Amino acid sequence: MLRSGARRLSGPRRLGRPAPTALRLPALLPLPLSLVLLLPVLLLGLLLAAAAPASAHAVLRAADPVDGTVLRTAPRHVTLSFSESVGLPADAFRVYDPGNHRLRTAPADHAPGHPDTVRVTLPDRLAPGTYTVAWRVVSADSHPVSGALTFSVGERTAAPPAPPPAAAENPATTALHTVARHLAYLSLALLLGTAAFVAYCRPPTTAHLRVPALAATGTLLAATAAGYLLRAPYEQGTSPATALTPAALAHTATTRPGLLLLARLGLLLLVAAGAALLRRRRVRLPRRATLAVGAVLAVALTLTWPASGHAAAGIQVPVAIVSATLHLLAMAVWLGGLAALLWTLRRVPAPDGLPVSVPARFSRLATASVAVLVLTGAYQSWRGLGSWQALTGTAYGRILLAKLAAVTALLLAAACSRAWTTRLTGASSMPHPRALRRSVLAEAAVATVVLALSTLLTGTVPGRAATESAQAVASPAPGIPAASVTTLPFDTGAPGGHGKVQITLDPGRVGENSVQAVVYGPDGGLSAVPELRVTLTLPAQRVGPLDTRVTDRGGYWATDAFTLPLPGTWTLKATVRVSDLDQATVSAPVRVAR
Repeated sequence: MLRSGARRLSGPRRLGRPAPTALRLPALLPLPLSLVLLLPVLLLGLLLAAAAPASAHAVLRAADPVDGTVLRTAPRHVTLSFSESVGLPADAFRVYDPGNHRLRTAPADHAPGHPDTVRVTLPDRLAPGTYTVAWRVVSADSHPVSGALTFSVGERTAAPPAPPPAAAENPATTALHTVARHLAYLSLALLLGTAAFVAYCRPPTTAHLRVPALAATGTLLAATAAGYLLRAPYEQGTSPATALTPAALAHTATTRPGLLLLARLGLLLLVAAGAALLRRRRVRLPRRATLAVGAVLAVALTLTWPASGHAAAGIQVPVAIVSATLHLLAMAVWLGGLAALLWTLRRVPAPDGLPVSVPARFSRLATASVAVLVLTGAYQSWRGLGSWQALTGTAYGRILLAKLAAVTALLLAAACSRAWTTRLTGASSMPHPRALRRSVLAEAAVATVVLALSTLLTGTVPGRAATESAQAVASPAPGIPAASVTTLPFDTGAPGGHGKVQITLDPGRVGENSVQAVVYGPDGGLSAVPELRVTLTLPAQRVGPLDTRVTDRGGYWATDAFTLPLPGTWTLKATVRVSDLDQATVSAPVRVAR
């Protein structure tokens, strides 16, 4: 630990040996080097977020009618139930008849008393045939999610070759929205971290911190305004050119994310106006009053993020919002305070230097922040996983394990830096700082990995939601005849060559069955593929592989007569060819009853 006292951190002297009590930290990590280290971190986070589609955390639990079913009579509604509450953007449902013509339907709404269930009313008379429903909703964590399903009235019919998928995301809108979100997080950290550094660490001069504080405030204002303007195009998957339309602006003002963005803008403008007024009149508030007002404003400002994020949906919402707010505050105090300390060390006037008490206080502040981050992070991990099995059985859990390993390495690197700082502070002579420089570089490299994994986590369905979705697929809805439905994710390794194939065995018992297979593309919409082969093998009896001989029926693959001769656990294998050169084979066990 750094010891407080009369020692000062000063810059290198021009002549002679440095004084025994001098610590030349500015020379160890000069500002240009710190910017070089931070730039790859920021760019990597932005590229990862922009390259991957924005995956929402609302998972479809049930659909009525069930996807792929044949109904004797036409339904009055299409109802979808999700794992969390969802919002309805404009044009949330699009229903197409067997001829691929869009039906005129009433606006979609929520089921009474169920914010996680949405429905659309269908026309009174539906002709026999297969209908396609494309949907797009906004999950409680503010991300849009889309998909499609089919149902048939009376009998299945061949659909046109290219059934309409759900609205795809606009790459320009998604990229701009992602950049605005990341800039908002970064500027919040710099703004609150600088304020905490000034209030707690008490540097002898703060004039040099006005520039980063003003830059952070201006960037946060601009990023928040951009987020509000892009909110409607982001939800609807439309071009940024639609951002300024009156309908888009009015719609955003009626949504929870839009209201929170307006509240954030109001708080920022209030802070800026109050600070300008006090400075113009040269009024200085008492220290305790300043700290109290600053703390309230900081909490209120930070609260606008968790209130529209993952914490606002799922279990224990009040506790989750408090935990997420503390997590974000601790992150801002630690990382933003570190940036303020580096700026102070660079700008400290020579030969007076900086009192050792300043970095010593920051060391204690950073330690407290890390403790809060660990406690709140552990709770949020438990809330996202739901079970120990999800830690290794879901993509969210595996990424989380990798992040925990990277955080452990980061803490070890930070411990090395603190150890060398202590030696430099207490030594009677100046040791060579090369080891400290190496530990700081290692710390920055590991921090890059941690931020990259954190970005991946924000785009991955939490383990709890993924498990619930799998259980919902495995359990047929009440009143629906039992059938075996298996969903197999596939990835050919080529760009755009991933998705999933959903295979239904009806009734999924020994004897004659019908087989239907629907292929979904990367955007969750229906996808047409040139070839699909589905086989079943019973390893215990050395039977198979039996080729189902499914054929393309225009939008889905099927066969009306396939015989399963024996009960047992069969291996269902699907080979999906997406182009002349790219194909993937995936498999899963399927239980066949007598």
